[in-house]
Amino acid sequence: MKLKDRHIVILGASRFDQPEQSTTLTVAKLLAKNNFVYYIDYPYTWKDYFRLKDTAEYNRRKPYFPSKSAGSFLLEANFTVVIIPILLSINFLPEGFLYRLLLKFNEILIRKRIKAILDKNKAEKFIYINSFNFHYPGVADKLNSELTIYHCVDPMIMPYDKKHGIKSENKLVEKSDLVICTSKQLYHEKGTLNPNTFFIPNAADINHSSTALNEELPVHQSIAELQGPIIGYLGAIERRIDYDLMKEIIDSNKDKIFVFVGPVSTEYTPEWFLNTPNIILPGRISYNEIPSVIKGFDIALIPFKSDEVSATIFPLKLFEYLGAGKPVIASNFNPDLKEFTEDTVFFCKDAIAFNKAIHKILTNDNEEKKLARLHVAKKNTWEKRVAEISRLIANKLGHVPDSETGRE
Repeated sequence: MKLKDRHIVILGASRFDQPEQSTTLTVAKLLAKNNFVYYIDYPYTWKDYFRLKDTAEYNRRKPYFPSKSAGSFLLEANFTVVIIPILLSINFLPEGFLYRLLLKFNEILIRKRIKAILDKNKAEKFIYINSFNFHYPGVADKLNSELTIYHCVDPMIMPYDKKHGIKSENKLVEKSDLVICTSKQLYHEKGTLNPNTFFIPNAADINHSSTALNEELPVHQSIAELQGPIIGYLGAIERRIDYDLMKEIIDSNKDKIFVFVGPVSTEYTPEWFLNTPNIILPGRISYNEIPSVIKGFDIALIPFKSDEVSATIFPLKLFEYLGAGKPVIASNFNPDLKEFTEDTVFFCKDAIAFNKAIHKILTNDNEEKKLARLHVAKKNTWEKRVAEISRLIANKLGHVPDSETGRE
């Protein structure tokens, strides 16, 4: 079965105009190619109002906050952005009766806006997807959707999210008709709460990252003048990085440059990391700059800790690296990734294995291995993943047995 010409409401975990790539937005926009998608922008609270007032981000939304406003606008063909009225800031409250009572008030505001948009578009039947916005677990309760879906795209890490999110996410999982997880570890966890749980992993925008293969594309200015082999990481520099492992590797390779491109969370980053001569920290870049950065890497790196949190991560950057043709070395943080990379990635358990992999790549990499990496990347595109999601939803609507859909 195909999912086509359906009305789909998606409560997002991202703002529609954020500069970073987002699983939530990518899936929503690809679903809109064959369906009518109403993307509920990540809601503003009064705390956001005072923090962001008079910014370009706020001013773009301001006309749509009032309850009597249109509340939405068409961003792309079949892709409508829905702005929610400003909600109460309640996360500071302890878990309990008052928090859950005020949460219901916020959810009523979200639900009212959704109903108004559906009525305006004469959408009598629709599918509701909560895309990792576990902060508002009860929105679908009185919407009467054909199907309610929870898309779990990451582990819950930050204390802000975990404070109320663990309880809220469990509620979401338990009452959804369908749960889709992006890693096997998450799939096993959520499957204990809901048997209608399926595994469809993350992917990457290969069309974007593969522009790094363009000979005319200049290497990003932040690394263009660096001398020596460049071993690079692209993403947030925060708690997931295995800094102890990196110190061993960097100390053993002082003739090489290690570039970590992305925002730095100083509360998690050790002082030595910020002051080592052969570590370069260019900072945050825009999504459009990603190919020019990756192009400058001789080796791409994913040095995550091997712990219970990392075991649930299916990183987008893995296939972005491969889509740019780059050799990849990763810590063995999620053994499930080997199934999807077909021996094109070096998964290393310690610094000794990392150093051997670095030497092997710098001395023995070739065009044949590069083509193998590109082949793997082409099998892990967002288009293919969203096609899987669409088939799963369509089959669920058609009451096809669960054993005939999704990944086991």
